[in-house]
Amino acid sequence: MRIALVCVGRLRAGPERELFDRYFKRLGEGARGIGIAGVDLREIDESRARRPEDRREEEAAALLGAAAPGAMLVALDERGASPSSAEWAAEIGRARDASRPFYAVLVGGPDGLSNSLRAKADRVVSFGAMTWPHQLVRVMACEQLYRAMTILSRHPYHRG
Repeated sequence: MRIALVCVGRLRAGPERELFDRYFKRLGEGARGIGIAGVDLREIDESRARRPEDRREEEAAALLGAAAPGAMLVALDERGASPSSAEWAAEIGRARDASRPFYAVLVGGPDGLSNSLRAKADRVVSFGAMTWPHQLVRVMACEQLYRAMTILSRHPYHRG
């Protein structure tokens, strides 16, 4: 299985990018030790549509197109469930053990995700009821994927 972080927009140079790169590197370095073939970052352009609903739908189509066929789709959205880090790690482990080809974490743009994308997702996950900037959500998602990897490998990073 591979893990794919599929995001609307691109991180520019700056503190968010540096933090993301740190966790993405750690995630990639430790993935093989737990049976993850690798990690991918797939960035898609923000829609230029005039209406927010149209932007969300265009971005949904692009996110789904960038996720590999047969992938387990995990949409990050404030209306989703809020699993613990250990619960999310266990889910990733189950997907890996079930030989899912990809575990794709989908991060929307500034307008969020469309209803149609949330409906197609295997799981909708929230980092809490607050709204987060999508640049920070990307960093948080990468850190939580790294944390999940350390939980699955019994590394002491996660002490919760």
